[in-house]
Amino acid sequence: MIAYGEAVSNCRRVQVEFYVNENTFKERLKLFFIKNQRSSLRIRLFNLSLKLLTCLLYIIRVSLDDPTTQVTCARKHCSNVTDVLCSKICANQTADPSQINWELIFWVNRKVPVWAIQVIVALISFLEAMLLTYLSYKGNIWEQIFQISFILEMINTVPFIITIFWPPWRNIFVPVFLNCWLAKSALENMINDLHRAIQRTHSAMFNQVLILICTLLCLVFTGACGIQHLERAGKNLSLFDSLYFCIVTFSTVGYGDVTPRIWPSQLLVVIMICVALVVLPLQFEELAYLWMERQKSGGNYSRHRAQTEKHVVLCVSSLKIDLLMDFLNEFYAHPRLQDYYVVILCPTEMDIQVRRVLQIPLWSQRVIYLQGSALKDQDLMRAKMDDAEACFILSSRNEVDRTAADHQTILRAWAVKDFAPNCPLYVQILKPENKFHVKFADHVVCEEEFKYAMLALNCVCPATSTLVTLLVHTSRGQEGQTSPEQWQRTYGRCSGNEVYHIRLADSKFFGEYDGKSFTYASFHAHKKYGVCLIGVKREDNKSILLNPGPRHIMAATDTCYYINITKEENSAFIFKQEEKHSKGLPVTGLYDAPSRLPVQSIIASMGTVAIDLQNPDPPADNSKLALPTENGAGSRRPSIAPVLELADSSAILPCDLLSDPSEDETNQSDEEGVPAPEYVKGYPPNSPYIGSSPTLCHLLQEKAPFCCLRLDKGCRHNSFEDAKAYGFKNKLIIVSAETAGNGLYNFIVPLRAYYRPRKELNPIVLLLDNPPDNHFLEAICCFPMVYFMAGTIDNLDNLLQCGIIYADNLVVVDKESTMSAEEDYMADAKTIVNVQTMFRLFPSLSIITELTHPSNMRFMQFRAKDCYSLALSKLEKIERDKGSNLAFMFRLPFAAGRVFSISMLDTLLYQSFVKDYMIPIARLLLGLDTTPGSGYLCVMKVTEEDLWIRTYGRLFQKLCSSSAEIPIGLYRTESHMFSSSEFKEVCKQSQVSVNVEECEEARDRRESWKEKTAHRNSTGSDQSEHPLLRKKSMQWARRLSRKNTKPPSRAERINQQRLNLYRRSERQELSELVKNRMKHLGLPTIGYEDVANLTASDVMNRVNLGYLQDEMNDHQNTLSYVLINPPPDTILELNDIVYIIRSDPLAHVPEDLPGGQAGARLRQDYGAETRGETHL
Repeated sequence: MIAYGEAVSNCRRVQVEFYVNENTFKERLKLFFIKNQRSSLRIRLFNLSLKLLTCLLYIIRVSLDDPTTQVTCARKHCSNVTDVLCSKICANQTADPSQINWELIFWVNRKVPVWAIQVIVALISFLEAMLLTYLSYKGNIWEQIFQISFILEMINTVPFIITIFWPPWRNIFVPVFLNCWLAKSALENMINDLHRAIQRTHSAMFNQVLILICTLLCLVFTGACGIQHLERAGKNLSLFDSLYFCIVTFSTVGYGDVTPRIWPSQLLVVIMICVALVVLPLQFEELAYLWMERQKSGGNYSRHRAQTEKHVVLCVSSLKIDLLMDFLNEFYAHPRLQDYYVVILCPTEMDIQVRRVLQIPLWSQRVIYLQGSALKDQDLMRAKMDDAEACFILSSRNEVDRTAADHQTILRAWAVKDFAPNCPLYVQILKPENKFHVKFADHVVCEEEFKYAMLALNCVCPATSTLVTLLVHTSRGQEGQTSPEQWQRTYGRCSGNEVYHIRLADSKFFGEYDGKSFTYASFHAHKKYGVCLIGVKREDNKSILLNPGPRHIMAATDTCYYINITKEENSAFIFKQEEKHSKGLPVTGLYDAPSRLPVQSIIASMGTVAIDLQNPDPPADNSKLALPTENGAGSRRPSIAPVLELADSSAILPCDLLSDPSEDETNQSDEEGVPAPEYVKGYPPNSPYIGSSPTLCHLLQEKAPFCCLRLDKGCRHNSFEDAKAYGFKNKLIIVSAETAGNGLYNFIVPLRAYYRPRKELNPIVLLLDNPPDNHFLEAICCFPMVYFMAGTIDNLDNLLQCGIIYADNLVVVDKESTMSAEEDYMADAKTIVNVQTMFRLFPSLSIITELTHPSNMRFMQFRAKDCYSLALSKLEKIERDKGSNLAFMFRLPFAAGRVFSISMLDTLLYQSFVKDYMIPIARLLLGLDTTPGSGYLCVMKVTEEDLWIRTYGRLFQKLCSSSAEIPIGLYRTESHMFSSSEFKEVCKQSQVSVNVEECEEARDRRESWKEKTAHRNSTGSDQSEHPLLRKKSMQWARRLSRKNTKPPSRAERINQQRLNLYRRSERQELSELVKNRMKHLGLPTIGYEDVANLTASDVMNRVNLGYLQDEMNDHQNTLSYVLINPPPDTILELNDIVYIIRSDPLAHVPEDLPGGQAGARLRQDYGAETRGETHL
């Protein structure tokens, strides 16, 4: 039964073959000759060869033809009838030459071998043409017959086939040269089949150029052959003479030495010229159109160039001129990148300004613009992404929907990674919640993370934004060197400092400190070479440590990170000649550099040329620094301890941050008699986005209810409705933003970090246009003294309710809704005007503003008649003409750190291509990352008691020896007075000095003001607590005010008094406006200092803020600027703020002691010394 079932099933099985096409003879032929790309390509290549062969045979036939012997020789095999005709022709040859011998036109002398080959080729061509016509037939036979290609094929093949059956016609003329047009058509079809067969396409420009060349060749060849044949009955021109005539004629030169004689050839010339006038313009028009389209799209990046030259690809949504110039200037600022090409891949058409810039010879030879999308593999192939050295993907920050802009960036990054997995990616993202989507990239810069962290540090470390911006910009340090202002020259030189790295074993700067402590190496490298060692990385560890402290012992395999005017490889080492000769050494440098070093390599201008000291180690007798002698007495100044090679780190702690948490609470309770809030140190339990770096912070023991976070409304837990009711001990920090984005979380974390002293924590008030959602409130409710309020900065009531009169800093964040405008640079208009209004209403408030466009910073604190600002504007134009990347650096708001634009940090991503460590170092400096053992950025102020240190180099030693802190720069504020002669071409009014007597009369009012003003620096000292400091400050103000010794004239004094009265009246009006609004809102007016009473005696208050004293004097300017790594011999001045990198306090906790004993031990060993050195 089983066998029978199997047999039945086998019988029922039927094999069926399925065909893609109809299985007929015609369809098979059509598949072979037309549809199949590879076989069709072979057929067309064979057809092209046949046509070219016929043209070659025609040339051979012409070269063998002799018209003079044609009648007697070419017709000798004719019949008797034709012989009689030949004799008549011979008799007529001696007749009038103007008569046309038509027999010479219709009959030629064709050799038998040539005829045989032509017949064979014609027969094959005829059969092929008929077959293709049959296969292409679609029901209309006349359409096939009247095709030009079919007609030409018949003209060139049928006469030869007839000669097979009728020998007398073997010498008949056949215009075989017309086969060149059929060859042109076959070539075009062959290229199309070639593209389909190899699955690759050449550009339309290539095809059009090929068609144009073939058309020209066919026209010239047809004209030359036709004229040569017709002139057989006339002048009997050779083929070369005919070709020469056609070239001269078509090129419109027309020498006239060769001309056709008979009218048929002349008619042919007319016809050919008419055809050329119709065909060639059409071809050129198509070519020009394709050329313009190619100019818009950019064409392709050469594969040969991609394999022989290095290039990077820049992918952007829309390319603006500012973005392009920032990228090009920063990218090509590095010497080793001069030979790189930059390929720009952008989906939009090239902007007019961008096109104009790319036509400059400096950029046209190495910048290539391609219009295309990174999501298309064809466009990535055009950019040769797989051969690129790197790909920069930038977001469009001017988009209204920044989240959508990030989504586009993410897709571009994914597309590039999929197409070229080995290409390094440098990605710029806008919002932090989208950062984890591109964490596979080699380098990622999140704009909002850096922006908010930098603005937060600006509140506690003045001008941090300026410090970081100068560090991440490539500069030669030559800006402002031609200026007559000393501060501009110093500031410009120090701006050339950048971060570099070198291996310790390969370094002259640090090689001798192998086995020494990090602090020892940093101090002595600065003392000897003028370089500032800020960080180190172990060979077996990928983490960079900023100021790891004295416990870190330098090893030969360590990578050192230092700040200097140029890298060590480009430095010139100058040794003492006497020592060289005494040792018998040649007078050479460390590196075999050319005798003429580049400008950026001459670090002597910074005072950092390395001097080989006779005794590099500090001698024992120099460990004490003597005071200047007074009246010939040899008194001694307080000594500075030497920096030890292997210091006892247990006795060197920067502060008492690790003491018992109850210490601050006990002190506050004892002093004020009120219970202090209980804070703990820990990691925030809720992060608003994925990828945020965990940071140890001051936290509340219990989360605050959401209702308690609202500043202007009471709840069942408290009834406070304004900032005054809370009774804050420290000044407020107000942040004005449009929405509570996740990036705002990075503003709070650096201000609540564990290393901030608890008594110095400033309350933070978020003034938001739109109320925050619960997700954001859940993330911030664990932080102490963080509140929010709905309102805007252009509403005076909202500002007063959020406590602006009790604020120390107001941070104005750029709003997303205003980042795009019809006119690009008008995006900052509303922000600038609002900030200017607040500056007039609250002149003692420190306002930190973020702008969309850096060029608009010139409008901050704008004064139409400010002569000095006009002079700075001229200096900025001069520096821009010189090609400076930091032309805006001399603008007073930027130098003082009062204005910032996130586009300034674009160079951070660009620099990472050469310096892959710049992003980690910037994140450590800003507090975005906290690596165990790595230090943090903070500041301290130089007070009256610290002036004995005298120089920056001695300050370096003091900090390294006492608290293991590394200074990296100064923030200097000075009152600048200039006479009218300095800028007489700008301002013709004379200088009026500050009325110092008015300062003396207003002493009581100034002291009361200082008592109400909270201390502003991180060390916690108060000027009102130091009478000596107040006296010194007053002397300093007098000294600055007496720089101009020329007394003003009577007319100038009267004008100045009138101006003061007018301004005093304006201040009174503003004061009354603010007080009336406060009364209307039910707010106490006691805390608001009457701005009408502000006089020249308040210079010091304004100096500390870094603002201009424009209310009293248009000619006195308060200048604040940053000096990065100044020379060791820089003289310290009163109120200088020192940027320091303080070592991690947690790295110094003794491991053998329990928590309570550790805190007691630290307080015992360090308490007295630290409290006695609050400032230094």
